[in-house]
Amino acid sequence: MKSFRLFAFAAALLTASASLTTSAKNIQVPKAYMFGFVASFNDSIVYFTDIQTVDSVWVSSKKNLLAGGNHYSYQLRDHFAQQMNMPYRTCIVVSSLKRKDVEKKLQKMKQDYMVKNKGKYDVRFLTESDFRFQTVNMAPDEQVAPQPKQKKEKKPKDASKRPPRDGKMPPPPKQ
Repeated sequence: MKSFRLFAFAAALLTASASLTTSAKNIQVPKAYMFGFVASFNDSIVYFTDIQTVDSVWVSSKKNLLAGGNHYSYQLRDHFAQQMNMPYRTCIVVSSLKRKDVEKKLQKMKQDYMVKNKGKYDVRFLTESDFRFQTVNMAPDEQVAPQPKQKKEKKPKDASKRPPRDGKMPPPPKQ
């Protein structure tokens, strides 16, 4: 049950990190390290990819979170759907600019799935020859100029339909 909570937390963290990176400015770094984790709520088979070095990765400038992490997890999900005929898998990508940090996270997750819950999960591994992450270009599109926001025209308000600010209704109009 603990591993399921860890899995749910990691999925929520991935979703939150994707929304957080939109407000920070993205910068390109020479390389990052990442691995993928794949599971399904319909069976007990889980997959881990090898730790891979991905060149020219974009990260948020504030916290060095992977920009467009959802694109990398979609690559893994599409691989499972198309190449392995296993659609509807939940895919998570764990990344860092330091290999040591990614190795720590991989060891922790392997510990949870292989040792603490031994026999509960069928743990399988994908080598780099089975699946390879491709660099995602998160550079701002310089060719498309941002369109200025157009101001909405304000409609004049009819003063006779509004109650006065003191809360009392005005007397009816004289005829």
